[in-house]
Amino acid sequence: MRIAFYAPMKAPNHPAPSGDRRVAQLLWQALEAAGHELVLASDFRAYEGDGDGAAQQALARRGGEIAAALIAEWQDASGPPGPDLWFSYHLYHKAPDWLGPAVSAALDIPYVAAEASYARKQTGGPHAAGLEASLRAIARADAILSFTPEDEEALVPVVKSPACLHRLAPFLDAAPYRAARRQRQVHREALAARHGLDISRPWLLAVAMMRPGDKLASYRLLGRALDLIAEPPWQLLIVGDGPARQSVEAALKPIGDALVFFAGEHQAEDLIAYYAASDLLVWPAVNEAFGMVLLEAAAAGLPAVAGNWRGVSEIVASGESGILIGPWDDIDFAEAVVELTGDSERRNAMADAAAARAHTKHGMAAAITVLNRALDAALAIRRAAQE
Repeated sequence: MRIAFYAPMKAPNHPAPSGDRRVAQLLWQALEAAGHELVLASDFRAYEGDGDGAAQQALARRGGEIAAALIAEWQDASGPPGPDLWFSYHLYHKAPDWLGPAVSAALDIPYVAAEASYARKQTGGPHAAGLEASLRAIARADAILSFTPEDEEALVPVVKSPACLHRLAPFLDAAPYRAARRQRQVHREALAARHGLDISRPWLLAVAMMRPGDKLASYRLLGRALDLIAEPPWQLLIVGDGPARQSVEAALKPIGDALVFFAGEHQAEDLIAYYAASDLLVWPAVNEAFGMVLLEAAAAGLPAVAGNWRGVSEIVASGESGILIGPWDDIDFAEAVVELTGDSERRNAMADAAAARAHTKHGMAAAITVLNRALDAALAIRRAAQE
């Protein structure tokens, strides 16, 4: 079928790398692999993070204008064919969907959303308008795909029917990661030469944008935890950049300049070599829904020490493919790093388990099955409503 795809938080063609953009791209890839024809409805970004009411009103007006233009274009018999279904990814109170509900209602087509969230505690807050818009979109949706049990549970009271809810495990195409793992030594030698790393020591890897908020909080916790380790045998490789770069460098400076290496920002396809060449992913994951980096690392056979926030346990099986640490626990985080960097046999077993789990539970084939089932269910609900 022909699908209008939209991501109010960050479009799949957005220039800045991020987990949001990565998931949007993966959803697009999976839907195309499932045999659907996709069109990017708009790259309009509805995100407003400061609680500025005037800015939110301006975004709502602009969204209404774009929706009206799309409706007019697709209702024009002489224009391009309209979509059979609307698909929105990641809508919530800071980035509501001002386009999809209006367009799908006007065209009488199914409205489907992935990673839609509703935080009732935001009622009456600075993003109240966005919360109400998200609630209307969720209530209209014929299918909603949730990546975590937490998101799904919050949606139960506000969806039109529990039958609209579908669980979609976070996913990726694991093949390039498996291939890179087979070339681990080649990648390790190349990165050692590029960044001046000691190839004989374990490499810790952290991959994240450097921006204020939860990402900076994670970097700071990482710095505090690793600074607790006396005479560390490892080296820490940091991949990422952003406006909080100086704050991140300050947070990691106590570890020692000789142990920390900054690789800068890289696109998703370039990160694969870093995952394959490293020995342990270290990421506190403060307030992360699940963390695409954790899944990408696992697919390349890289075990993780990570903070047990929200849906992270959906990716990392603690004791099997890594170790999960309670939120904000610097000491336990440091102890887990010491434990795994000092036990190569256990680390290698976790690497095998991580790669196998990523392939079976989080592979593209499983995602395509769930997506097609959800789209078929949405079409059936819409047809029943039309009768």
